Amino acid sequence: MSLVSVVPWLRLDCLWEGEESRLPAGMLSPWWRLLLLSDGSLTRHLQFITGQEIQVRVIDMSPVGWVQADAPAELSQIAGPWVRRQVWLATASGERLVYATSWWPASLVDQYLQNRDWPIWTSLRELRLELYRDIRRLYYGNSGPLAREFGCGEPLWGRHYLFWHQGRPLTLIYEVLSGHLQRYLGASRPSEELFDVCPQGR
Repeated sequence: MSLVSVVPWLRLDCLWEGEESRLPAGMLSPWWRLLLLSDGSLTRHLQFITGQEIQVRVIDMSPVGWVQADAPAELSQIAGPWVRRQVWLATASGERLVYATSWWPASLVDQYLQNRDWPIWTSLRELRLELYRDIRRLYYGNSGPLAREFGCGEPLWGRHYLFWHQGRPLTLIYEVLSGHLQRYLGASRPSEELFDVCPQGR
């Protein structure tokens, strides 16, 4: 039996991607901008927005060795080999709001995720860690599998970031937000004139 996960992770086929500084004015409403660019706990924000408890549903958490599998370039800053964790963040009523993939040093993951069913922020808060969320890139694009799982249309917004601890990157996280968040945050689809199609080679 292979020790490396064969469960693929899901990413957006982008229409636009870039850093916060390249985000055109008017491309995102203030509420969407706040959710995507906040350095606070996404799980807590979703609880405030929806008025429901947010639950973590683990899809897969397996060793991937040194296999990057189209992960963001910053993965090279995380000590390998890696464990990759994929989850849904969903309301207590079962509505999926976020898909997230994270990469962890295999030698440290059990130390920092002692309860694998907890949100990452909760796990790290329980350890009283001082953390810095370093948002590296925003995405706006399509994913048929994610749209079907969310039960919503496309395109979708996403981002990836690093969590830093004691001057070193601890984990890399890639998140995609469900279009259903529009009912809480307003419309998320920008005018096509506001962005350029990103290069196909990422």
